[in-house]
Amino acid sequence: MEDLKFRVKAHSENSTKTIVKARNFELVVDEPTDLGGTDHGANPVEYLLAAYAGCLNVMAHICAKELGFELKGIKIDIVGSLNPARLFGQSFEERAGYKEIIASLIPDCNTDAETLSKWKDAVLDRCPVGDNLKNATKVEVKINSYEKALQV
Repeated sequence: MEDLKFRVKAHSENSTKTIVKARNFELVVDEPTDLGGTDHGANPVEYLLAAYAGCLNVMAHICAKELGFELKGIKIDIVGSLNPARLFGQSFEERAGYKEIIASLIPDCNTDAETLSKWKDAVLDRCPVGDNLKNATKVEVKINSYEKALQV
């Protein structure tokens, strides 16, 4: 199967607020007021958790169908812990990102424990966002001139 490419484009509205275009959708990324933002949207690390929740939801339904049981719905609770000291340049002892992410899946279904265990394993194995969280992904950042970007 051929690779799919996904793209977002973004611009800063101010020092904490970013407007992101994804296909025909506009996402507002901002910090809460206690972190210096205007609280007009979720912050970047909250969007990361939201992306994981969305991906888990899709995979949960796909895998349930493949395993032959009806998933009426699913509740997903995800908590991530990070130390903001590096973000604010106060300490470089710990990494900037999440140290731990714990996801709780609460499926609304009638199936046995063995099937649920297979389901969970399949969901976690096939979730692209989870894969990106668990494995290193090549990331390249280029700096282009602002004038050049305006011409595109």
